[in-house]
Amino acid sequence: MKKTFILHLECSLTGKRYEAGCVHGLSEAGRPLLVRYDLDALAAAISKEELAQRTEGFWRYREFLPVARAKDRVSLGEVVTPLIRTPRIEQRLDSGEIFVKDEGRLPTGSFKARGLALAVAMAKEFGLTHLAMPTNGNSGAALAAYASRAGMRSTIFCPDDTPPVNVEEIALQGGDIYRVNGLINDCGKIVGEGKEKVGWFDVSTLKEPYRIEGKKTMGLELAEQFGWELPDVIFYPTGGGTGLIGMWKAFDELQKIGWIGSRRPRMVAVQATGCAPIVRAWEKGEEHAPLWENAATLAAGIRVPIAVGDFLIIRAVRESGGFAIAVDDDDIIDAQAEMAREEGLLLCPEGAATYAAYRQSLADGRVSRKDRVILFNCATGLKYPMPKTEKFIDRTKPVDWEQFA
Repeated sequence: MKKTFILHLECSLTGKRYEAGCVHGLSEAGRPLLVRYDLDALAAAISKEELAQRTEGFWRYREFLPVARAKDRVSLGEVVTPLIRTPRIEQRLDSGEIFVKDEGRLPTGSFKARGLALAVAMAKEFGLTHLAMPTNGNSGAALAAYASRAGMRSTIFCPDDTPPVNVEEIALQGGDIYRVNGLINDCGKIVGEGKEKVGWFDVSTLKEPYRIEGKKTMGLELAEQFGWELPDVIFYPTGGGTGLIGMWKAFDELQKIGWIGSRRPRMVAVQATGCAPIVRAWEKGEEHAPLWENAATLAAGIRVPIAVGDFLIIRAVRESGGFAIAVDDDDIIDAQAEMAREEGLLLCPEGAATYAAYRQSLADGRVSRKDRVILFNCATGLKYPMPKTEKFIDRTKPVDWEQFA
């Protein structure tokens, strides 16, 4: 049976309404469209108790999502990602509770599975057959996997220094992948130009309405995991910012149906010093973040020189009483090593950036030692280069046992 609670879509900048049930990209103003629901009807259709009995990962929130038909849901075995506390680090820093939300447990090893599963499902519902996007790696892997699962074609463009494991997994999972001598925004231009010439549909970050609905499930999941309370601070690695925007939307919807109160976490947008357009705009008191020239950071996922949803990110940060912060690559490397050594958690560089930002914010007083904090690890660290190790034992010679002491 066809069932959805969507009322309409709405331009995030102008508020102009757009009809649901048909294909949309950006609004006429060139800004993201947001899905609006009949929240009274939604609230009447699902209870917290019923939700607690479900086991289908983020598809368990189907009433909050735009996919109308169960047959159009595209699944690769999604899970509710764990919140992992870090007691040794808490003790050493003399801090409040720190939880890592480990999104690397999702299909294709990253949180991109959430947004792309929804985008592909809606493309399937609308009868689209060829999807295209730019990627720094993980989003392309998710698109390739979910598109293949749905029987669709995917064409993907990535910067030429994208980690080989990302490029290879995209190709192996059926994506038609091309390296480009430029950054993700350069790749995005190729995707945009190809819409008319080739006929593919552009599923770039926030250039269609449904990836944000998938990322919204991070906020729904967090609220449920904390017993319908919210943490004090959320540190989020911010490139295109879909997840930060999505969580903020989720909290608003949950309050309107009466499942949570008005209290919100402080939202912290984490970027790298080599690519920090959101931080620069936030510090200047502006809503729009101009192109960041010569973007460079080892945390490829947040190397996004310009974001179409910049004002939505900055509004959420400001409304929450949060802030935007940039961290150095050296601090990211150190934070990654410390978390692995102390807690056994192998963060991706973007996830490590959130820990580096937390340490910095704790030291300068922007975060209290009593705050309960969430650090988003957006992908498994196994997909990234690691330091080489050269230790060797020659079994034909006497072993120097002193080296193990």
